[in-house]
Amino acid sequence: MTGTTDYKVADMSLAEWGRKEITIAETEMPGLMALREEYHGQKPLAGARIAGCLHMTIQTAVLIETLVDLGATVRWSSCNIFSTQDHAAAAVAAVGVPVFAWKGETEEEFDWCIEQTITGPGGWTPNLILDDGGDLTKMMHDKFPELLDEVKGISEETTTGVLRLYDMARAGELKVPAINVNDSVTKSKFDNLYGCRESLVDGVKRATDVMIAGKVAVICGYGDVGKGCAVSMRGQGARVLVTEIDPICALQAAMEGYEVVTMEEAAPQGDIFVTATGNIDVITTDHMAKMKDRAIVCNIGHFDSEIQVAGLRNYEWENVKPQVDEVIFPDGKRLILLAEGRLVNLGCATGHPSFVMSASFTNQTLAQIELWRNADAYDIGVHVLPKHLDEKVARLHLGKLGVNLTELSDAQAKYLGLAQQGPFKPDHYRY
Repeated sequence: MTGTTDYKVADMSLAEWGRKEITIAETEMPGLMALREEYHGQKPLAGARIAGCLHMTIQTAVLIETLVDLGATVRWSSCNIFSTQDHAAAAVAAVGVPVFAWKGETEEEFDWCIEQTITGPGGWTPNLILDDGGDLTKMMHDKFPELLDEVKGISEETTTGVLRLYDMARAGELKVPAINVNDSVTKSKFDNLYGCRESLVDGVKRATDVMIAGKVAVICGYGDVGKGCAVSMRGQGARVLVTEIDPICALQAAMEGYEVVTMEEAAPQGDIFVTATGNIDVITTDHMAKMKDRAIVCNIGHFDSEIQVAGLRNYEWENVKPQVDEVIFPDGKRLILLAEGRLVNLGCATGHPSFVMSASFTNQTLAQIELWRNADAYDIGVHVLPKHLDEKVARLHLGKLGVNLTELSDAQAKYLGLAQQGPFKPDHYRY
């Protein structure tokens, strides 16, 4: 335990428990551990001062300690009021990393925590930003624009945050280069798809103990996250309905055997509703008025804008347990709302498994190294990591799964016009 008080967490007595889980997670995060080994003694992030705003979980603790191992100093907050794992926050604070995060923050405390990561003792201010959802990025631009002169760049974790970055760039409001980590293949096609496939059902079952088999599950949105959610529910024996605005995604869903309907059609049929769009007002109060008694309503998108929770505040709420509420309608019908419409897999469970987060966080670490070393090569705008780094992230995870990769012969490589070690696909290839 350090003597520092430059942190705010729920309970420092949880640090030992957190450390045990971090040690277990390290064995499931081969990408991050490989980067520690590759850069051992080199400190590629020496001098970097990273402000991070990303779910303060056990997996994030391994990311933070990797950044520190590579030479950075780090200050951290969580990007969701319900997603912090208090034992993880305590364990990281115990080794001297300033962490400002606890499960169940208020909106005001959430903003306060982010602000604590922007300034620190001895005049500490960030020169790199690692964000998830864009709240830290927005606060830096809105409240601390003068500090952006020293910031070399931003790496952004999630779909919603990337959308914000592109909006800022189009409006001429983005002041530093940004790397879109979300659209690395080894992030979006793994974390978003396979991570949600496992963590959605975990969150729903921990919250409600519901039997999913035989139920009707409605998945709103059939992007990578929605695809993972649909498979998750079907794998438990649910009949899955999908809502979509995009004709391509709708066709994909139909050809996977899902029934594609509107929310108006789905509302009276569904037993479990999951939003996964990144949009606003996907499930409205009018939709919820038509739902069955004790239908389960939840969201797995980044923000709490997909379900019209504000409209539900007009009704009586009965708390069942943390992050599980029953909303009682005037006619006596009850809906079960999870995590107040925020991320169900992190609010009601522990988020994605360590292995898939290793792929995401290896991308984040490579993005931070790239921005720190080569910021001058990036103009102000939104960029993606090059293909060879995407493939590197994948390679670092194959051994853990016992994968033996076939290698091209000289003749095969020549025939395809490729280097034997890749990259193997053009940038426009859709995996």
